[in-house]
Amino acid sequence: MNNVIKLLERSSALMEGHFLLSSGKHSNRYVQCAKVLSYPEYAEMVISEVVRKISDLDIDLIVGPAMGGVIVAYEMGRQLEIPAIFTERKDGEMTLRRGFEIRNGARVMIAEDVVTTGKSTMETKKVIEELGGDVIGVASIIDRTGGKSELNIPLYGAVKIDIDTFEKENCPLCKDGSTPVKPGSRN
Repeated sequence: MNNVIKLLERSSALMEGHFLLSSGKHSNRYVQCAKVLSYPEYAEMVISEVVRKISDLDIDLIVGPAMGGVIVAYEMGRQLEIPAIFTERKDGEMTLRRGFEIRNGARVMIAEDVVTTGKSTMETKKVIEELGGDVIGVASIIDRTGGKSELNIPLYGAVKIDIDTFEKENCPLCKDGSTPVKPGSRN
């Protein structure tokens, strides 16, 4: 776990400042996993931390929601020696494209970079289940749920990070005159 934090810091993935989150809330820290994943050796190391937690499970397929879960799914699949695919949004809806398939009854692990509210995870879970797959859990680099996950499936995180979040009207950073930046990929 400490190794994951060190790699996040070394790659500047653990950011300090004033951020507008996808949820609309504000925070003073943000984890931009794309930065740590841009170094293949770091990606291998941080993802190996979560792979250790799921390696004894019977998994047929890894599915990562685009964008954040694509590289994570690939690297998990590589380390576990099982196929890895991804879902993506089309016209605002999460879907499976590009000729990817999920066999009926397949035991599927969802791969994420960061799980906070679980929105993209739940959208991906719905797609998998509609295609006949059985979602057995979520594996992520960062668990930001603060123990308040409503996923109703096991969550395996390489590291848990607690980051304070604020409603816009109660944000101390806004009250100090700071303007938030939106570093994520979701509009």
